Amino acid sequence: MRNDPVEHLISLLARLPGLGRRSARRAVLRMLMDPAGRMIPLAEALQEAATAVRPCETCGNLDTQSPCGICRDPHRDRKLVCVVEGVADLWALERAHAHRGTYHVLGGLLSALGGTGPDDLAITPLLRRIESDSIEEVILALPATVDGATTSHYLTDRLKPTGTSVTRLAQGVPIGGALDVLDDGTLAAAFKARRPL
Repeated sequence: MRNDPVEHLISLLARLPGLGRRSARRAVLRMLMDPAGRMIPLAEALQEAATAVRPCETCGNLDTQSPCGICRDPHRDRKLVCVVEGVADLWALERAHAHRGTYHVLGGLLSALGGTGPDDLAITPLLRRIESDSIEEVILALPATVDGATTSHYLTDRLKPTGTSVTRLAQGVPIGGALDVLDDGTLAAAFKARRPL
């Protein structure tokens, strides 16, 4: 396959999240129909991003500069840090304009089955940031999964001695969600997080 550039390109694109082999084949065909207008600009953009983008030394976001634009933004609340599993979560929160503080990317979640321990995540840099930047609140925006809950409990225990307030995102019934289609864990979380009207 390596000798066939079209098949090689299809197999590389098919490795991307959300693209299967069929979608990759359609994308490659579309690019090959107009190489100068689609393929060459894409190749140039990929090359530029590969050499220019790097992780932020402060939070772990991806940017062309370090510290990243979010960490450099003077309008951000520096006493408020939102902890996320990965950069995709950070970007989702930014798209929603849901958070005006700073972030900290863990780079994964604790997982006994996956073999991911505390030393594999960016927990020590988070603890250093809390001490040096006098962080007042840490928001845990981790997934509502077993690994997410394990990571949240571990971080809460590690952060307790710092005196920093630790909060997590609310969990429960989504807007427009019908109760009969929700899983048991979501319903239980919704009951635990109930509040007066």
